[in-house]
Amino acid sequence: MHRGSPRLIAALFVVLCIAGCKILPTGAPIDGDVAAKFDPDAMVAEIWDGRMLPYLRDKAGPFAEVQGLAKGDAKAAGEKYGNPNKQANSPWTYVATAEGRIVASNTESRAATVDIDVDGDGKADVRVQIGPALRGTALRDSLDFVNFNEFTNQIDFAQYGKSFNIYADRTILSKLPREALDGRTAKVLGAYVQGSGGDLPLLTPAEAEIGPQP
Repeated sequence: MHRGSPRLIAALFVVLCIAGCKILPTGAPIDGDVAAKFDPDAMVAEIWDGRMLPYLRDKAGPFAEVQGLAKGDAKAAGEKYGNPNKQANSPWTYVATAEGRIVASNTESRAATVDIDVDGDGKADVRVQIGPALRGTALRDSLDFVNFNEFTNQIDFAQYGKSFNIYADRTILSKLPREALDGRTAKVLGAYVQGSGGDLPLLTPAEAEIGPQP
């Protein structure tokens, strides 16, 4: 009886093994015994109205008050108006309401902003993002019930932070007017990180209203 070579037999064995294997895409459930697919957009939508907004409304202080304390004692301001459970190496994120008049606007960029005068001196005190592109993860970072250690990796945690911005733009900011904004009143609730140098604090809204043209 003719015997095949060892190499031929080994090659045939590999082919048979491959033919019997089922290739699954990355992240696909195996036998229904794998955790549900990570969906940060759905996670944000689930907590937005029932948990996040009540938290922010309760935590927020008037912008001038929050900013005044933050300039003198960042830690005290963060513990009172922010997330005391933040990661040690992260900057303090503050929750504030800002109400005043728009003194400047930039709607040419996708990262559109309005500058608001909250104390009536005619000068901008805070810059508010109105999207559609929003920078930073201030909304996520302001929440004391969000824990980095509950996420699989840094990529998932970053995507979760981005999902807050996406949700804010889709449900709130995209509905704001974009024309002739200067001189209008504005009222927002959101979170911000202290600006560096002479930059205005950049606030990401969770709630926002812009009044009619004067």
